[in-house]
Amino acid sequence: MIPQAFGQSPPWSVGIEEELFVLDAKTLEPMPFPTGAFAPPRIKPELFASVVELNTGICESVDDAIAELAALRSEAKKRAADAGLVLAAAGTWPTAVSEQQSITDDDGYRRFIEYAGSSARRQYCSGLHVHVGVESAEACMTALEDVLRWLPVVLAVSANSPYVAGREAGLASARAEILALLPRSAAPPVFASYEDWEAFAERLLELRLADSYTRIWWDVRPHPRFGTLEVRMADQPTTLEATAALAGVIHALVTSSRPSGPADRGIYAENRWAAARFGKEAKLVHPSGDRLAAIPELLDELAGRLGDAVAPVRELDQAGRQLALGRSEGLRTVCERLVSLT
Repeated sequence: MIPQAFGQSPPWSVGIEEELFVLDAKTLEPMPFPTGAFAPPRIKPELFASVVELNTGICESVDDAIAELAALRSEAKKRAADAGLVLAAAGTWPTAVSEQQSITDDDGYRRFIEYAGSSARRQYCSGLHVHVGVESAEACMTALEDVLRWLPVVLAVSANSPYVAGREAGLASARAEILALLPRSAAPPVFASYEDWEAFAERLLELRLADSYTRIWWDVRPHPRFGTLEVRMADQPTTLEATAALAGVIHALVTSSRPSGPADRGIYAENRWAAARFGKEAKLVHPSGDRLAAIPELLDELAGRLGDAVAPVRELDQAGRQLALGRSEGLRTVCERLVSLT
């Protein structure tokens, strides 16, 4: 059995993970974060040597987690600056060619690269992961199904990766497309119970298809070691204010979840694609399945359920702003703006 910690943290506690790009301060091209500058478990390496992961501890509220992230961003930027580097937050780095980026010297990452091949080498993208503590394994699976219906809306408002390898990707969230190249990505299968999920994860380990259940890259997944539901849908926001807005909505979605039966995976796949392609301009199949709805309409409906948590995400249009700036002033200016806003 997989060890679990559900119910061991305060109800609806929250933890946040951010993934930031590491860049040469002059060229703004990716450079490895100095090995000696990491400070696990809060400032950690990632698959690519030029990405640094920031992890909060267990926090009682989103506000507390954001305050901790502010301190972590500040400390990580200081450590980077000591080596002539800067940090930037976005879903993709506009000018970077993924296959040219160095991999972190780690046995687990090397095995992953050997297994996933070019799919792994293309994963030079960053996301926001929000953990919400739940009282039991069963409550985790109930929340997963209810939250899943609304995650394409989260993707649409968080989209922040319109450039890949120096070109417009034709997507508001190229990251969503890139992640879908991996095995065990996008929506999880329907599981009848937590025990069924656990059996699935254990089978992957027994067959040596994964060395940890964290090698399951779904948009939302149980994380029994932390006792959380982990929502992995959002592109990495640039500003801390955007992180706060998105984390607030995700936290509210989980805390307001209710038994609703399995979400329709066909509708989810359609909506995930539309959200990645069009961002805030997307029209999604309403979770009821009976009509198309624009993002503002869906946000209005969510506001009736989540209250004030929805208001801050209405103004987000990170992909649109990147594109507008890139078309008017070029990618160098986009990169400089991302560094500045971070």
